[in-house]
Amino acid sequence: MGEITSPRPPKLQGKVAIITGGASGIGEATARLFANEGARAVVIADIQDELGQKVASSIGDQCTYMHCDVTNEDQVKALVESTVHNFGKLDIMFSNAGVLRTCKGDQKILDLDLDASDLMFAINVRGMAACVKHAARAMVEGGIRGGSIVCTASLVAAWGIPQSIDYVMSKHAVLGLVRAASKGLGEHGIRVNCVSPGGVATPLVCGEFHMSVEECEKIFDGDIGLKGCGALKAEDMANAVLFLSSQDSAFVTGHNLVVDAGTRPYA
Repeated sequence: MGEITSPRPPKLQGKVAIITGGASGIGEATARLFANEGARAVVIADIQDELGQKVASSIGDQCTYMHCDVTNEDQVKALVESTVHNFGKLDIMFSNAGVLRTCKGDQKILDLDLDASDLMFAINVRGMAACVKHAARAMVEGGIRGGSIVCTASLVAAWGIPQSIDYVMSKHAVLGLVRAASKGLGEHGIRVNCVSPGGVATPLVCGEFHMSVEECEKIFDGDIGLKGCGALKAEDMANAVLFLSSQDSAFVTGHNLVVDAGTRPYA
């Protein structure tokens, strides 16, 4: 008879996590995975209230929803403080909320709409910095050594593309935030990393491109170099976030984990 192995223990047993932008896409997939991996509490934060509440209810009792616009620092602070008050601590912050576009048409350098760029940076950079700041404060004050902060960057931050220049700039800023914050928080035992997704057919992406999931996946699948694995899914990104949030990555900090199946750079 073969050796009987016991099931592996959950990777996030007893952990308390916040996920911004958790009502759909990568955030939703991560919330479901965190709950399955034993997290004691998963707090979904978003501005899509009806959808967020529906997702939280579908996950189960360990998942709750809270409205939070990350451009408002007071709301981010309240989100973190409420989580600590209700659950006693904060172990994981997945700062995932972001946008692809804040104006009609492509943002190219010769016609760059700086007012639209200001809104882009308010969400993708200032909002993310607020999440890192207040999550880190809660972890330091709570003595949470081994806390993990994960941000969502983007594959294009490593390339640069001629269109959507404000989005590219904002995701470059996320890389800088992660690398600098990881240095400042290392002494407290807090790790800070980011994930850079390749093309994932999330509701946000499909909505921006005015395409169905199938149409988006067909385009993205044609760009990847790793053939035969199918299209990159939100669940694949959730697995990467789980890795960076768990003790599997106990010695990883300041790292940009690219998950793109070998996507070719866009011209």
